[in-house]
Amino acid sequence: MQAALLAGTAAASTLLYRRLNPPPIEQPAGQKLTEVTAASKTEALKSGFAVDDKLTPLQSITNYNNFYEFSTSKSGVAYASEGFVTRPWAVSVEGLVNKPRVFDLDELLKFELEERIYRLRCVEGWSMVIPWIGFPLNKLLEKVEPNSQARYVAFQTLLDPKRMPNQSTGILDWPYVEGLRLDEAMHPLTIMATGMYGEVLPPQDGAPIRLVVPWKYGFKSIKSVVKISLLAEEPPTTWNIQASDEYGFYSNVNPNVPHPRWSQATEQRIGEYGRRKTLLFNGYADQVAKLYEGMDLVRNY
Repeated sequence: MQAALLAGTAAASTLLYRRLNPPPIEQPAGQKLTEVTAASKTEALKSGFAVDDKLTPLQSITNYNNFYEFSTSKSGVAYASEGFVTRPWAVSVEGLVNKPRVFDLDELLKFELEERIYRLRCVEGWSMVIPWIGFPLNKLLEKVEPNSQARYVAFQTLLDPKRMPNQSTGILDWPYVEGLRLDEAMHPLTIMATGMYGEVLPPQDGAPIRLVVPWKYGFKSIKSVVKISLLAEEPPTTWNIQASDEYGFYSNVNPNVPHPRWSQATEQRIGEYGRRKTLLFNGYADQVAKLYEGMDLVRNY
Protein backbone atom coordinates (compact mmCIF):
# COMPACT_ATOMS: atom_id res chain seq x y z
CA MET A 1 0.00 0.00 0.00
CA GLN A 2 2.84 2.35 0.86
CA ALA A 3 4.37 1.69 -2.54
CA ALA A 4 1.05 2.45 -4.20
CA LEU A 5 0.75 5.70 -2.28
CA LEU A 6 4.27 6.70 -3.25
CA ALA A 7 3.58 5.84 -6.87
CA GLY A 8 0.38 7.91 -6.78
CA THR A 9 2.19 10.84 -5.21
CA ALA A 10 4.94 10.65 -7.82
CA ALA A 11 2.40 10.50 -10.64
CA ALA A 12 0.53 13.51 -9.24
CA SER A 13 3.79 15.43 -8.88
CA THR A 14 4.71 14.58 -12.46
CA LEU A 15 1.35 15.80 -13.74
CA LEU A 16 1.67 19.03 -11.74
CA TYR A 17 5.20 19.59 -13.06
CA ARG A 18 4.07 19.04 -16.62
CA ARG A 19 1.19 21.45 -16.15
CA LEU A 20 3.46 24.12 -14.73
CA ASN A 21 6.32 23.36 -17.13
CA PRO A 22 4.85 22.14 -20.42
CA PRO A 23 7.39 21.01 -23.03
CA PRO A 24 7.90 23.26 -26.05
CA ILE A 25 5.35 22.73 -28.78
CA GLU A 26 6.16 22.58 -32.45
CA GLN A 27 4.65 25.63 -34.07
CA PRO A 28 2.28 24.45 -36.83
CA ALA A 29 2.80 26.00 -40.24
CA GLY A 30 0.73 29.16 -40.60
CA GLN A 31 -0.59 31.06 -43.58
CA LYS A 32 2.28 32.36 -45.67
CA LEU A 33 2.61 36.10 -46.24
CA THR A 34 4.02 36.26 -49.74
CA GLU A 35 3.78 39.89 -50.82
CA VAL A 36 6.35 41.32 -48.44
CA THR A 37 8.86 44.01 -49.34
CA ALA A 38 12.24 44.60 -47.74
CA ALA A 39 14.71 47.45 -48.08
CA SER A 40 18.25 46.71 -49.23
CA LYS A 41 20.46 45.53 -46.38
CA THR A 42 22.47 48.75 -46.37
CA GLU A 43 19.37 50.94 -46.27
CA ALA A 44 17.62 48.69 -43.74
CA LEU A 45 20.57 48.83 -41.34
CA LYS A 46 20.91 52.60 -41.71
CA SER A 47 17.23 53.26 -41.08
CA GLY A 48 16.94 50.76 -38.23
CA PHE A 49 14.61 48.49 -40.20
CA ALA A 50 17.04 45.61 -39.65
CA VAL A 51 19.89 44.63 -37.35
CA ASP A 52 22.90 42.39 -37.94
CA ASP A 53 22.19 40.29 -34.84
CA LYS A 54 21.46 36.57 -35.15
CA LEU A 55 17.74 35.80 -35.34
CA THR A 56 16.09 34.11 -32.37
CA PRO A 57 14.77 30.67 -33.43
CA LEU A 58 11.04 30.45 -34.12
CA GLN A 59 10.60 27.76 -31.48
CA SER A 60 11.96 30.11 -28.81
CA ILE A 61 9.82 33.03 -29.97
CA THR A 62 6.68 30.88 -29.87
CA ASN A 63 7.37 29.11 -26.56
CA TYR A 64 8.66 31.93 -24.36
CA ASN A 65 5.92 34.53 -24.16
CA ASN A 66 4.47 37.11 -21.82
CA PHE A 67 0.77 37.21 -22.64
CA TYR A 68 -1.18 37.31 -19.39
CA GLU A 69 -4.53 37.11 -21.15
CA PHE A 70 -3.75 33.41 -21.65
CA SER A 71 -1.32 32.52 -18.87
CA THR A 72 1.26 34.00 -16.52
CA SER A 73 3.59 31.09 -17.38
CA LYS A 74 5.86 31.97 -20.32
CA SER A 75 5.99 28.34 -21.39
CA GLY A 76 2.24 27.92 -20.89
CA VAL A 77 1.00 30.65 -23.21
CA ALA A 78 1.42 28.57 -26.37
CA TYR A 79 -0.76 25.79 -24.93
CA ALA A 80 -3.37 28.14 -23.45
CA SER A 81 -3.75 30.02 -26.73
CA GLU A 82 -4.09 26.98 -29.02
CA GLY A 83 -7.22 27.31 -31.12
CA PHE A 84 -7.56 31.06 -30.53
CA VAL A 85 -10.00 32.35 -33.17
CA THR A 86 -8.83 35.46 -35.04
CA ARG A 87 -11.57 35.72 -37.68
CA PRO A 88 -13.66 37.74 -37.85
CA TRP A 89 -11.46 40.53 -36.46
CA ALA A 90 -11.70 44.29 -36.69
CA VAL A 91 -9.73 47.28 -35.39
CA SER A 92 -11.61 50.48 -34.66
CA VAL A 93 -9.59 53.69 -35.12
CA GLU A 94 -11.41 56.58 -33.51
CA GLY A 95 -11.21 59.64 -31.27
CA LEU A 96 -9.70 62.92 -32.43
CA VAL A 97 -9.69 62.07 -36.13
CA ASN A 98 -11.50 63.45 -39.15
CA LYS A 99 -12.37 60.06 -40.60
CA PRO A 100 -13.00 57.45 -37.89
CA ARG A 101 -13.13 53.99 -39.34
CA VAL A 102 -13.33 50.30 -38.53
CA PHE A 103 -10.81 48.16 -40.45
CA ASP A 104 -11.43 44.45 -40.79
CA LEU A 105 -8.47 42.09 -40.88
CA ASP A 106 -8.52 41.64 -44.64
CA GLU A 107 -8.29 45.41 -45.10
CA LEU A 108 -5.33 45.57 -42.71
CA LEU A 109 -3.54 42.81 -44.60
CA LYS A 110 -3.85 44.88 -47.79
CA PHE A 111 -1.46 47.52 -46.44
CA GLU A 112 1.96 47.16 -48.04
CA LEU A 113 3.71 44.64 -45.81
CA GLU A 114 7.38 45.00 -44.95
CA GLU A 115 9.91 42.82 -43.16
CA ARG A 116 11.46 44.46 -40.10
CA ILE A 117 14.18 42.65 -38.17
CA TYR A 118 13.99 44.21 -34.71
CA ARG A 119 15.46 43.60 -31.30
CA LEU A 120 12.86 42.95 -28.60
CA ARG A 121 13.94 43.83 -25.06
CA CYS A 122 11.82 42.74 -22.09
CA VAL A 123 11.93 44.76 -18.88
CA GLU A 124 12.64 41.47 -17.10
CA GLY A 125 16.15 41.50 -18.59
CA TRP A 126 15.90 39.14 -21.57
CA SER A 127 15.82 39.87 -25.29
CA MET A 128 15.18 38.38 -28.74
CA VAL A 129 15.70 39.31 -32.40
CA ILE A 130 12.52 38.84 -34.43
CA PRO A 131 11.85 39.12 -38.17
CA TRP A 132 8.46 40.81 -38.02
CA ILE A 133 6.17 41.40 -40.97
CA GLY A 134 3.87 44.41 -40.81
CA PHE A 135 3.25 47.96 -41.90
CA PRO A 136 4.09 51.36 -40.40
CA LEU A 137 1.43 52.55 -37.96
CA ASN A 138 1.62 55.98 -39.57
CA LYS A 139 0.10 54.52 -42.75
CA LEU A 140 -2.97 53.46 -40.77
CA LEU A 141 -3.25 56.77 -38.92
CA GLU A 142 -2.99 58.73 -42.15
CA LYS A 143 -6.16 57.01 -43.32
CA VAL A 144 -8.18 58.49 -40.44
CA GLU A 145 -6.52 61.94 -40.44
CA PRO A 146 -5.72 62.86 -36.81
CA ASN A 147 -6.92 66.37 -36.09
CA SER A 148 -4.92 69.24 -34.56
CA GLN A 149 -5.97 68.33 -31.01
CA ALA A 150 -4.58 64.78 -31.14
CA ARG A 151 -1.38 64.37 -29.14
CA TYR A 152 -1.53 60.75 -27.95
CA VAL A 153 -2.54 57.35 -29.27
CA ALA A 154 -4.20 54.74 -27.03
CA PHE A 155 -4.42 51.03 -27.79
CA GLN A 156 -6.67 48.29 -26.41
CA THR A 157 -6.43 44.50 -26.52
CA LEU A 158 -9.46 42.27 -27.13
CA LEU A 159 -11.58 41.71 -24.02
CA ASP A 160 -13.15 38.25 -24.27
CA PRO A 161 -12.60 35.87 -21.32
CA LYS A 162 -14.08 32.98 -23.32
CA ARG A 163 -11.29 33.30 -25.88
CA MET A 164 -8.65 34.64 -23.50
CA PRO A 165 -9.33 32.59 -20.35
CA ASN A 166 -6.94 34.34 -17.98
CA GLN A 167 -9.02 37.50 -18.32
CA SER A 168 -11.38 35.75 -15.91
CA THR A 169 -8.80 36.35 -13.18
CA GLY A 170 -7.90 39.59 -11.45
CA ILE A 171 -4.19 39.36 -12.23
CA LEU A 172 -4.48 42.63 -14.20
CA ASP A 173 -7.11 45.31 -14.72
CA TRP A 174 -8.58 44.16 -18.05
CA PRO A 175 -8.58 44.97 -20.90
CA TYR A 176 -4.89 45.53 -21.43
CA VAL A 177 -4.25 49.09 -22.59
CA GLU A 178 -1.19 50.96 -23.81
CA GLY A 179 -0.29 54.34 -25.24
CA LEU A 180 2.22 56.40 -27.18
CA ARG A 181 2.76 60.03 -27.94
CA LEU A 182 1.54 60.84 -31.43
CA ASP A 183 5.06 61.54 -32.70
CA GLU A 184 6.20 58.15 -31.38
CA ALA A 185 3.27 56.46 -33.12
CA MET A 186 4.05 58.23 -36.39
CA HIS A 187 7.75 57.29 -36.30
CA PRO A 188 8.78 54.99 -39.19
CA LEU A 189 10.07 52.32 -36.80
CA THR A 190 6.67 51.88 -35.15
CA ILE A 191 4.74 49.13 -36.89
CA MET A 192 1.59 47.09 -36.68
CA ALA A 193 2.80 43.51 -37.08
CA THR A 194 0.67 40.86 -38.72
CA GLY A 195 3.32 38.17 -39.09
CA MET A 196 6.84 36.95 -38.45
CA TYR A 197 9.18 34.48 -40.08
CA GLY A 198 7.18 34.81 -43.31
CA GLU A 199 3.86 33.66 -41.82
CA VAL A 200 0.88 35.17 -40.01
CA LEU A 201 1.34 35.74 -36.30
CA PRO A 202 0.64 32.75 -34.04
CA PRO A 203 -1.79 33.38 -31.15
CA GLN A 204 0.88 33.42 -28.44
CA ASP A 205 2.71 36.27 -30.18
CA GLY A 206 -0.24 38.61 -30.52
CA ALA A 207 -2.36 37.38 -33.42
CA PRO A 208 -3.79 38.64 -35.59
CA ILE A 209 -2.29 42.14 -35.22
CA ARG A 210 -0.08 43.79 -32.63
CA LEU A 211 1.98 46.89 -32.05
CA VAL A 212 5.79 46.74 -32.21
CA VAL A 213 7.86 49.65 -30.88
CA PRO A 214 11.46 48.37 -30.87
CA TRP A 215 13.09 51.06 -28.73
CA LYS A 216 10.69 50.51 -25.80
CA TYR A 217 10.37 47.63 -23.36
CA GLY A 218 8.30 44.77 -24.71
CA PHE A 219 5.17 45.37 -22.64
CA LYS A 220 4.58 48.58 -24.62
CA SER A 221 4.07 46.49 -27.79
CA ILE A 222 0.46 45.58 -27.06
CA LYS A 223 -0.94 42.39 -28.61
CA SER A 224 -4.23 41.39 -30.29
CA VAL A 225 -5.30 45.01 -30.80
CA VAL A 226 -9.00 45.84 -31.37
CA LYS A 227 -9.12 49.60 -30.74
CA ILE A 228 -6.88 52.59 -31.41
CA SER A 229 -7.95 56.00 -30.09
CA LEU A 230 -6.45 59.42 -30.79
CA LEU A 231 -6.52 61.58 -27.65
CA ALA A 232 -5.52 65.00 -26.39
CA GLU A 233 -4.31 63.76 -22.98
CA GLU A 234 -1.91 61.01 -21.95
CA PRO A 235 -3.84 57.73 -21.74
CA PRO A 236 -3.65 55.22 -18.88
CA THR A 237 -1.48 52.16 -19.48
CA THR A 238 -1.92 48.78 -17.83
CA TRP A 239 1.42 48.32 -16.10
CA ASN A 240 1.53 51.94 -14.98
CA ILE A 241 -1.89 51.40 -13.39
CA GLN A 242 -0.56 48.23 -11.77
CA ALA A 243 2.64 49.78 -10.38
CA SER A 244 3.29 53.40 -11.30
CA ASP A 245 6.63 53.46 -9.43
CA GLU A 246 7.92 50.60 -11.61
CA TYR A 247 6.46 51.27 -15.06
CA GLY A 248 6.45 54.73 -16.58
CA PHE A 249 4.46 55.91 -19.57
CA TYR A 250 7.50 56.14 -21.84
CA SER A 251 9.33 52.94 -20.83
CA ASN A 252 12.17 53.52 -23.27
CA VAL A 253 14.95 50.95 -23.00
CA ASN A 254 17.58 52.61 -20.82
CA PRO A 255 20.50 50.75 -19.22
CA ASN A 256 21.02 53.69 -16.84
CA VAL A 257 17.56 53.52 -15.23
CA PRO A 258 17.16 50.32 -13.18
CA HIS A 259 13.80 48.74 -12.55
CA PRO A 260 13.16 48.13 -8.81
CA ARG A 261 13.40 44.37 -9.43
CA TRP A 262 15.73 44.08 -12.43
CA SER A 263 18.91 45.83 -13.45
CA GLN A 264 18.61 47.14 -17.00
CA ALA A 265 22.37 47.40 -17.57
CA THR A 266 22.61 43.96 -19.17
CA GLU A 267 20.31 41.41 -20.78
CA GLN A 268 20.11 37.70 -21.54
CA ARG A 269 19.62 37.12 -25.26
CA ILE A 270 17.42 34.04 -25.53
CA GLY A 271 19.48 31.18 -26.97
CA GLU A 272 22.83 32.64 -25.87
CA TYR A 273 25.06 32.00 -22.87
CA GLY A 274 26.10 34.87 -20.67
CA ARG A 275 24.75 38.40 -20.72
CA ARG A 276 25.31 41.32 -23.07
CA LYS A 277 25.26 45.05 -22.41
CA THR A 278 21.92 46.73 -23.01
CA LEU A 279 21.97 49.62 -25.47
CA LEU A 280 20.22 52.95 -24.94
CA PHE A 281 16.89 52.92 -26.80
CA ASN A 282 17.65 49.24 -27.48
CA GLY A 283 20.21 50.29 -30.07
CA TYR A 284 17.89 52.66 -31.97
CA ALA A 285 19.26 55.94 -30.56
CA ASP A 286 20.32 57.20 -34.01
CA GLN A 287 16.72 56.94 -35.17
CA VAL A 288 14.70 58.02 -32.10
CA ALA A 289 16.83 60.02 -29.65
CA LYS A 290 15.66 63.27 -31.24
CA LEU A 291 12.11 62.52 -30.06
CA TYR A 292 13.28 63.07 -26.48
CA GLU A 293 15.64 66.02 -26.83
CA GLY A 294 15.62 68.12 -23.68
CA MET A 295 13.75 65.48 -21.66
CA ASP A 296 15.03 64.03 -18.40
CA LEU A 297 15.09 60.32 -19.27
CA VAL A 298 15.32 59.37 -15.58
CA ARG A 299 12.22 61.32 -14.53
CA ASN A 300 10.40 60.37 -17.72
CA TYR A 301 11.11 56.65 -17.44
